[in-house]
Amino acid sequence: MLRMRHEVDGGPEVLVAEEVDRPEAAAGEVLIRVQAVGVTLPTVRKVRVGGEPIPLGGEVAGEIVALGAGVTAFAVGDRVTGLCFADAYAEFAVLNTAMTSLVPDGATAVEAVALVRSGLVARGAYEAARVEPGESVLVTAAASGVGTLALQYAKAGGATRVVAAVSSADKADFVRGLGADEVVLYEDADWGAPYDVILDGVGGDLLGRAVRALATGGRLVAFSSGGGTVEAYELLVRGASMIGFQMRAIAVGKPELYDRWLRELWQMRDAGTLRTAVHEEIPLTDAARAHTLIEQRRNLGKVVLVPRSL
Repeated sequence: MLRMRHEVDGGPEVLVAEEVDRPEAAAGEVLIRVQAVGVTLPTVRKVRVGGEPIPLGGEVAGEIVALGAGVTAFAVGDRVTGLCFADAYAEFAVLNTAMTSLVPDGATAVEAVALVRSGLVARGAYEAARVEPGESVLVTAAASGVGTLALQYAKAGGATRVVAAVSSADKADFVRGLGADEVVLYEDADWGAPYDVILDGVGGDLLGRAVRALATGGRLVAFSSGGGTVEAYELLVRGASMIGFQMRAIAVGKPELYDRWLRELWQMRDAGTLRTAVHEEIPLTDAARAHTLIEQRRNLGKVVLVPRSL
């Protein structure tokens, strides 16, 4: 099978293709023929500054072709999506069943990759913020796969004012089309603060500024891989709080809640409350271009890799 890998840290140019044997599913795992791979910012960042070569993990969707020992919840031929922690950029991938879910009839693999993982993160961050009807919400990285869905969750939840923070003005119409009432740029001197809730998908240097944009009693939920430093005093003077959110903790530690959110996610999609946004479907062998799009913050929605026809 074809697989993308990298041997040294660096930019998108370090990604190379190779032919390798397809993996086997161990106990509690399924092997899928990959039809779509979601490119995530954490993977892009780790390729550049991970310190050593890492397996290219990511969100995948496809058809089960083999079951590991003890797997009874799925069958060969099932269409599924899930998070792959090793070698997601490949024509075949192994998924742990705890991180795997069925794709309903009528949904494509690309749509599943754009909706499920990003939607669950958006839902989790929104829930962690305890947003009340009538509050104001700022979403950073609003044009990203997660950000586009976080905007829609905020609108569906009754936020009075939903503001999208993006890197460039050419994204404004796009995020307004997904429900943003206003748009601000990261470089703007005035973000239109204060906000009751900030859902932050950027981190890094923007994190401190986001905290300073909180209203008294405001809540910031950080769900990005960008890190960043916050002065405790900035939270203290606002009586504000900062919450970290990671989806894996829910999937592993609270499987019943994970399953309920997953069902509700597809129900909202069927009702038209949530719409996926896919920037582009890119051939797997052109993964470098996908990484470049994300590094340069040029994507409007999810960037998806598609393996060659098998």
